[in-house]
Amino acid sequence: MPDSTPGAATGTTGTTGRTRHTAPDREPAPDGPDTAGGAGLRRTLKLRHIVFLGLAFMAPLAVFDTFGLVSEQTGGHVPLAYLAVLVAVGLTALSYARMARRITSAGSVYTYAGKALGAPVGFLVGWSATLDYVLLPMLNALLAAIYMGAVLPAVPAWVWVLSTVVVCTALNLVGVRMAAKVNVALVIVQAGVAVAFLVFAVRAITSHGRSFGTAGFDLTTVPVTDLLGGASLLALSFLGFDAVSTLSEEAERPHRDIPRAILLIVAAAGVFFLAVTYAMQTLFPDVSAVGDIVGASPEIAKYIGGAAFQAVFVGGYLTAVLGCGLTQQMSAARLLYAMGRDGMLPRGVFGRLDARTGVPAVNVLVVGAVAASAVFLDLGSAASLINFGAYVAFAAVNLAVIGFWVRDRRAGRPEARGLGAAVLQLLLPVLGFAVNVALWVSLDTPAKVVGAVWALVGVGVLALRTGGFRRPVRAPDLAE
Repeated sequence: MPDSTPGAATGTTGTTGRTRHTAPDREPAPDGPDTAGGAGLRRTLKLRHIVFLGLAFMAPLAVFDTFGLVSEQTGGHVPLAYLAVLVAVGLTALSYARMARRITSAGSVYTYAGKALGAPVGFLVGWSATLDYVLLPMLNALLAAIYMGAVLPAVPAWVWVLSTVVVCTALNLVGVRMAAKVNVALVIVQAGVAVAFLVFAVRAITSHGRSFGTAGFDLTTVPVTDLLGGASLLALSFLGFDAVSTLSEEAERPHRDIPRAILLIVAAAGVFFLAVTYAMQTLFPDVSAVGDIVGASPEIAKYIGGAAFQAVFVGGYLTAVLGCGLTQQMSAARLLYAMGRDGMLPRGVFGRLDARTGVPAVNVLVVGAVAASAVFLDLGSAASLINFGAYVAFAAVNLAVIGFWVRDRRAGRPEARGLGAAVLQLLLPVLGFAVNVALWVSLDTPAKVVGAVWALVGVGVLALRTGGFRRPVRAPDLAE
């Protein structure tokens, strides 16, 4: 088992018998950690690739996914709900950036929590996080069916679901570099459509004599429980910053570029989401006037720009669907790969890479198969269920930063001393943890029940892998 003492160079030994030492302040070796097949994930991604992959995962047009549902829940306070969740995400992004600077692995929250809080906790957090990682491609396929149904209602929803899954799975199997290049183009198209939507919305507001006010941000006119309930559905809009941490082993300069990408993605998306929802809420203070709550955004697009713009809007959303599907499937496959490589999931299935492409191909296919089940779910249930795992992951990463701060202070490391370290590594993570827990509590009851059952299944898997907890849990086999 590798030495996880802070400040120590950590030896990582794969099945090939090679040992690599990586100091925490230097870029790691060009390869990723060894796998059961003796190969590693390939370092081919630059900062621009990582940022675009994160934005594609998040999708600039994701702001339209749950607007109708959240507006109904909060009584016309979607911008305020986004502001609330942005506080939680912003604090958590700082924690992710700190952990990504320290640990460069494909495991994201699974590895962070495992190294800071202990291997059993890391596994259970990673297991809970798989709920949102694996189910997000399913939600993405479901949204494709909803948006295309607004334009071509005669086509069965399952056609759009399966078409989306097949295309995204095929592109993921080609390799991460190709997927990154495709996503650059897709994000640019999305940004153009989103900006056009904002321009049309502002024109509609002024032409209809409406005024820009602060009603959508007025905390005194919405119950806190309703606000948190609506905000709890919005974590999935920001999951791109979390997803890029799973690409650390494929980044050329992970210590520098992954933290930068995380903060850039959150800042850009937060400003954009607030601007768009403010315009939409100003135009439709009461979203029930739109008619279709779930499909409110395509209807609003038609209202502000006519049928032609609605077609352009839906076409742009299809690029978002493909971009999201690519990166969501990519990140889910790599989280499963990290857990399989460590033997916490069957290594022969989940811990192997395709020799030609360097992609965990079996994992990509597994996630694609799960995504195809979108034909059986509705949007509200899927969004709430996915956010269960997201808030567990967010809270755990904040705790991981605190855990490392405590360990570093005990070890006498200078970066853990002083007021600045206490603020960045204790106070802000505590606040991030508290806000995420509040949002998690605000999820609907069915999502919490299903999430709790999923967590109990994880406990069962852990018991099976440790012989009824008689054997120690293997720590993530990765260097800091």
